[in-house]
Amino acid sequence: MTEDEFDAFYAAAFPRLTGQLYAFTGDHGEAQDVVQEAFVRAWDRRDRFLADSAPEAWIRTVAMRLAVSRWRRARRWLELVRRTPPPETQPGPGPEYTALVAALRDLPEAQRMAIVLHHLCDLSVEQVASETGAPVGTVKARLSRGRTELAKRLGGNEADGPVRKESGRVR
Repeated sequence: MTEDEFDAFYAAAFPRLTGQLYAFTGDHGEAQDVVQEAFVRAWDRRDRFLADSAPEAWIRTVAMRLAVSRWRRARRWLELVRRTPPPETQPGPGPEYTALVAALRDLPEAQRMAIVLHHLCDLSVEQVASETGAPVGTVKARLSRGRTELAKRLGGNEADGPVRKESGRVR
């Protein structure tokens, strides 16, 4: 089948096949999609397509199989969704978290970076120094000043002394 013959066949058969598949699927857009996909598959084999005695029947069969395949996929997806419980809603951040984030935002960037890397990312002072490119002494000073500022802003008392985690790091 030449390209011109295929184009003429497409122009004549597409509306008719779409109507038939619309009756089969009940969805006009779905019918157009599966008929179009069937024509794409026919295009790939157009050199031997004319040898088939009923090209329109071939396209209709392919389109119907595509529609059934889509239904099966949609049904499996629906069954999966029905079996999977909805995710539990996560509560929003508590007031302590919100206050901490607000206090961290008010710190100078260098202090905030040192505090976050050391206390939240669990890096050692040496690792923080390596990552920020600052000397170890500078990192220690930033941590000290940052903790003092955070204690003031959060209403804690730095004089109570730092809290130590099990690893021995100051928290």
